[in-house]
Amino acid sequence: MKEFSKEVYLKWYEDMTMWRRFEDKCRSLYLKQKIRGFLHLYNGQEAIPAGFTHAMDLTKDSMITAYRCHIHPMAMGVDPKRIMAELCGKATGTSGGMGGSMHIFSKEHRFYGGHGIVGGQIPLGAGIAFADKYFDRKAVNICFFGDGAARQGSLHETFNMAMNWKLPVVFVVENNQYAMGTSVKRTANHEDIYKLGLGYEMPCLAVDAMDPEKVAEAAYEAIERARRGDGPTFIEARTYRFRGHSMSDAEPYRSKDEVAIAKKDDPIELIKARILENNWATEEELETMDNKSRDFVEECIEFMENSPYPDTEKIYEYVYAQEDYPFLDKLEN
Repeated sequence: MKEFSKEVYLKWYEDMTMWRRFEDKCRSLYLKQKIRGFLHLYNGQEAIPAGFTHAMDLTKDSMITAYRCHIHPMAMGVDPKRIMAELCGKATGTSGGMGGSMHIFSKEHRFYGGHGIVGGQIPLGAGIAFADKYFDRKAVNICFFGDGAARQGSLHETFNMAMNWKLPVVFVVENNQYAMGTSVKRTANHEDIYKLGLGYEMPCLAVDAMDPEKVAEAAYEAIERARRGDGPTFIEARTYRFRGHSMSDAEPYRSKDEVAIAKKDDPIELIKARILENNWATEEELETMDNKSRDFVEECIEFMENSPYPDTEKIYEYVYAQEDYPFLDKLEN
């Protein structure tokens, strides 16, 4: 794996601060009703995509996740301006403004969503891995899901098949402690979600997901195992979300003190402290990077504001692959 050099840490800091500002600005746009529907923010979990993309081969590996999906595609190389446009339903968005917040997608960068159905992406991740193995691409799929999705039956069916066929997939539960407003403690007889892999003799482990170094180390070992043909690994990435489940979440299930304690482990502050400790940058240089991130997010908003909405004629264009589908004839008549 690539070493954790000065350049890596500075890139992590630049990326993660921009991701945080992007999400904060999305919150503002939602309150202004420029983003509609649901909005699930990623604040606090930035170390996970930072660590995983450090360990991945971005020329061939792929990623799939749930509906808290704005930051993962950025880590994979998708233009944040197009993501912002998609969030606001603009034609220049990653899905032409048709997907919205929960359905970011990029075939070019092998980012396959953005899925609104809880746990729906888990079998899809194994399916992508099956295709990679079938065509001998030497590629690995990283399949993310939340702690709530770990209770879905589709996970168990997928784990069984993935182990049986030794599929090149890494399953990652982003355990941010709460499935919507329900804590992990209230939904299962055990709190160590990674142990679900033991029932399938799948290598499994928990990792401190507030530290991108620890995430990258665990990710690299799992990815290389999959690439060798030895099958999947199940990683429980233990993290914490600083915002509510979605913008409609008043967070009555946890105290402000609990959130404040969790923020002491803010991954961005961790990265900043290590950079300063190693004299890789000064406070002034980091502040310059912060300002650069702020300016870039404003550029994303300007791009979105100057983009048109999709033509109304396109409303049925992506519903059916079959152009002469009978339903469309009935609609026209």
